Amino acid sequence: MILKCFRAENFRNIERCEIEFSPGVNYVWGDNAQGKTNALEGIYQFARGKSFRAASDGELTRLGQRGFETEITFETKEREQTLTYSFEGGSRKRRRNGIPIRLGEMMGLFRAVLFCPEHLQIVKEGPEKRREFLNIAISQCDPAYSAHYAAYAKILDNRNFLLKTAQKGGYVDMTELAAWSEKMAESAAEIYMRRKRYIEGFSPFAEELMAQISSRKEKLELSYEADTKAESREEAAQEYRKLLTENLARECAAGCSLWGIHRDDMKLTLGGMPARAFASQGQQRSVVLALKMAEGEYSKALTGEYPVFLFDDVMSELDEQRRAFVMGGSSERQLIITSCDRYEPKKDFSEIRVEGGRYVCSHR
Repeated sequence: MILKCFRAENFRNIERCEIEFSPGVNYVWGDNAQGKTNALEGIYQFARGKSFRAASDGELTRLGQRGFETEITFETKEREQTLTYSFEGGSRKRRRNGIPIRLGEMMGLFRAVLFCPEHLQIVKEGPEKRREFLNIAISQCDPAYSAHYAAYAKILDNRNFLLKTAQKGGYVDMTELAAWSEKMAESAAEIYMRRKRYIEGFSPFAEELMAQISSRKEKLELSYEADTKAESREEAAQEYRKLLTENLARECAAGCSLWGIHRDDMKLTLGGMPARAFASQGQQRSVVLALKMAEGEYSKALTGEYPVFLFDDVMSELDEQRRAFVMGGSSERQLIITSCDRYEPKKDFSEIRVEGGRYVCSHR
């Protein structure tokens, strides 16, 4: 998969732009607050379905304007396609080759891996950051996952509302609570199996990449921690059903659901020790780099094509060895890298200079 062009109008600080990208390395550089990350944000919106920085589309609109429009043209092994996203007056529209589509129809068409400084939290912070990583990665390779996860979130909200009511001494229809528990067990089993399959396929790539990055000095291991170790959806549903019915008194006392996929974790160990507690800053960077590169490698294994790799201001976070690893990868990969510093890789690349929301491209 190759991103050929990104166009934007009234997006963030961009009045109007049309940025053409080359296969291979595209190096986007300029001072802070000039628009480097804005371009990546607009591109990644088509992969994730929303901004990775803004809470609402209104925040993405250029000051003084009523809305914005972004567009990408990309090429797969089958054909070239164009996706358009527009927002005006509180209304949003998505189009594929000029034809209106829904968000669910857009997901999975354009795939990208994003690596930004905040992703170091995948190792350093709690399970919610690793669940977020999994949710985003899986949804790009398995578009139906997002719908399943959204359905689970609604079920969880409804069940938690009843549990909170019970905690406060209010009346709760136990038949209704049992119905939500049944729905939650079925939904949790579906998501558990999809996460389990993904981690089983993804882990060997991450572990091997960590070995390469560390010159075989560090051993990374990944495992899935959930309330069940079931090998089938039916078995998982039965185990969740048992947990949600036999522990109801505890959950009513707590006022929330104490079991379910919203509490899962992807455990990361380095040399047999928990990476969160024992990894140095350099090791943490290496682990996240391995996870992000593996996300792309596994995506290629599943779909036959690499996604586009977006590296936002992380080169300064990496030492020379890790930079060389990123830049010297497979010639099949397309990388779009932003930085405040001008950097000259030891290979051909496209250079894009950014200033005040304007982009000047050249090939070096």
